[in-house]
Amino acid sequence: MHLDVVDLKAFYYRTRLGRVAQRAVRGRVREFWPSVKGETVAGFGFASPLLRPFLNEARRVISLMPAPQGVMPWPDGQPNISLLTEETNWPLQTAFIDRLVVLHGLETSENPARLLDEIWRVMKPGGRVLFVVPNRSGLWSRRDVTPFGYGHPYSLRQLESQLKKHRFAPERHLAALYSPPSQKRFWLKVSPALERAGRAVSARIAGGVLLVEASKQIYAPTPKGLPEAVKRPLGVLQGVGRPSPEPASGRVPIRDCGKAGFG
Repeated sequence: MHLDVVDLKAFYYRTRLGRVAQRAVRGRVREFWPSVKGETVAGFGFASPLLRPFLNEARRVISLMPAPQGVMPWPDGQPNISLLTEETNWPLQTAFIDRLVVLHGLETSENPARLLDEIWRVMKPGGRVLFVVPNRSGLWSRRDVTPFGYGHPYSLRQLESQLKKHRFAPERHLAALYSPPSQKRFWLKVSPALERAGRAVSARIAGGVLLVEASKQIYAPTPKGLPEAVKRPLGVLQGVGRPSPEPASGRVPIRDCGKAGFG
């Protein structure tokens, strides 16, 4: 089930650990998408902390928050671009979004299959979606002191397999949150160094979260019938000699009487 928007906002904006997590994950998102100029960018779940760098760059930014979670006005001090939506029925037209970030949306969904189908619907052909999910083998999914300790954690193989079943092609993956999920001052202080060290060691094993980018896959329609006319069709009895026509009367011709034993 989805976490409450009040708890998510308190973690990311009012705790030091939440701000550390926000900076670490947002930096990785920017590595995937260094420029989104002129594109429509959206977030689903509680993706607002990761969308802020795109506000002054993208053509349009939308923050979609699922109804079971609740919604908050965002961004502060600017016109609101955050809206409440049903998890599997977004108020967007088909093929509308160029880039989508999903944070605290997939692992807490009650129907992830239908959610992925809805994401596929609203993405433009060739559009990119970035899933940020708890790493099954990481420390952050094993403690419920952060939002990443709730819902269904994923391994890289599990997530990529699920995406392929719903017409997405996994493109790239990274990991983040290599520091332990601790509020202690020491760990908060050394977290930037641990992030740099972790990136050099592993792209998926030690990180607390996985970031997997996938593209919308469009299958070419299967043509009906033959692709082109057959110039020399193969006959059913090709290679078999054609029979000579029989005489109209059914009698043996005179010229063949000797062969038939007459005379």
